[in-house]
Amino acid sequence: MGLYYLPPSGFNIGALQIRFYGIIIAFAMLVGVMLACLLAKKRNVKSDDIILLATIVLPLSVIGARLYYCIFYEAHYTFVDFFKIWEGGLAIYGGVIGGLVGVIIFGLIKKDFKLIAVICDICVPCLILGQAIGRWGNFFNQEAYGNLVTNPNLQWFPYAVFIEAENAWFQATFFYECLWNLVGFAILTVVFLRVKITGITTASYMIWYGTGRMWIEGLRSDSLYLGSSGIRVSQLLSGILVAIGVVIIVYQIVKHIRRGNGQKV
Repeated sequence: MGLYYLPPSGFNIGALQIRFYGIIIAFAMLVGVMLACLLAKKRNVKSDDIILLATIVLPLSVIGARLYYCIFYEAHYTFVDFFKIWEGGLAIYGGVIGGLVGVIIFGLIKKDFKLIAVICDICVPCLILGQAIGRWGNFFNQEAYGNLVTNPNLQWFPYAVFIEAENAWFQATFFYECLWNLVGFAILTVVFLRVKITGITTASYMIWYGTGRMWIEGLRSDSLYLGSSGIRVSQLLSGILVAIGVVIIVYQIVKHIRRGNGQKV
């Protein structure tokens, strides 16, 4: 068996228990907001608007992440259980949906529906970077891992991770997604800076993240399923995202070409 390191899940300050998962998620949110303030300048959006946006989006993201998990997790959650976030159970797709609701609310507050698409383009590079950082919370929680690894030659990190509760090695799918998202962050940043057509950056996020998540979700051993259908919810949603992303890019490119040719669109 290869060498392994079992990370602590957190530490105590008196009677208060601090978990590294929470620290990492909070750090990811902070980095995302700071980056959004920088990118917003490229689209003539004020930093003050980004701060206001964050106060709406971040709470809704947490609520969405929890709601998504509680809906699709096999265990039954009561109304009281819903608020016990410290016991675990957040799903990133629910967070993305909750965040999108927040962006729409922000657009309604500003009474500018076109701003919604612009804000989405600003946010998606920040989102995928936050996702890359946040995946390390799974390392400390020892979760979001993949298939059992029985070959001793493959029992090493980052290919695999040792799970204490199972006393065995499993594919480190959280790390796979972290790397995928870091590459995606680089790609989306370049797209955002070089392509001025609204919606292209958001569509690129849908395609890149959706494709990677479809693959990685198929390796995970803790997927949420659509009832008893055997369909992994996140794989299904990823496929839908990819399809929508492709449609948006094709539509925007055709629209841009027609405008260049002086045609009405």
